[in-house]
Amino acid sequence: MITESQYLANPCRAASLPYWKAKSMVLPEGILIIHDDDFRPPEFAQYTDEPYFRLFHSLKHLSPPQLPEGFRLCDITLREYADHINSCYDDIGVSESELYRSTTRPVYDAGLWIAVKEERTGAIAATGIGELDREIGEGILEWIQVSQAYRGRGLGRSLVSELLWRMRGSASFATVSGQCGNPTNPERLYRKCGFAGSDIWHVLRR
Repeated sequence: MITESQYLANPCRAASLPYWKAKSMVLPEGILIIHDDDFRPPEFAQYTDEPYFRLFHSLKHLSPPQLPEGFRLCDITLREYADHINSCYDDIGVSESELYRSTTRPVYDAGLWIAVKEERTGAIAATGIGELDREIGEGILEWIQVSQAYRGRGLGRSLVSELLWRMRGSASFATVSGQCGNPTNPERLYRKCGFAGSDIWHVLRR
């Protein structure tokens, strides 16, 4: 079990998950999670490998976020969050009940659930969900997605900037992870928003 001091010394190297999850994580049988520094492919030939990046933000030198013209922040229901998330991915599905369970976690913060609509049509264009671990001061980006029709307009960067801005003062740092090789290249977005690091974690399934 990882300790708080071990995690805070180097969050993205110490654990593949945010601290609130990592401190009690029990891996299912047949799954290993190995940091890239310790990963030797021949030793894990019997496993399928799914690598994930993990990045760190100091929450310093933030600029006030600004949405592109023609878009506004809005309140939406859990059902609308689930529908929008599912519309943005081919291989990921989330239910309204799963999102409801997220609101019962100790890291839930209603102010870190944001949605953006296009003013002209009223269509939901982007959604983002963050979490806040007040125990250690960690902000966590969980879900960041932009509808395909609205990509390339700066909405993803606006979402991330808005969440980081809202985390300041309550968290001393933020983390995010994502699948390496994702065709939408979320890592590039996060780095543009000030995230940094080189930690890769391999999720290995037998």
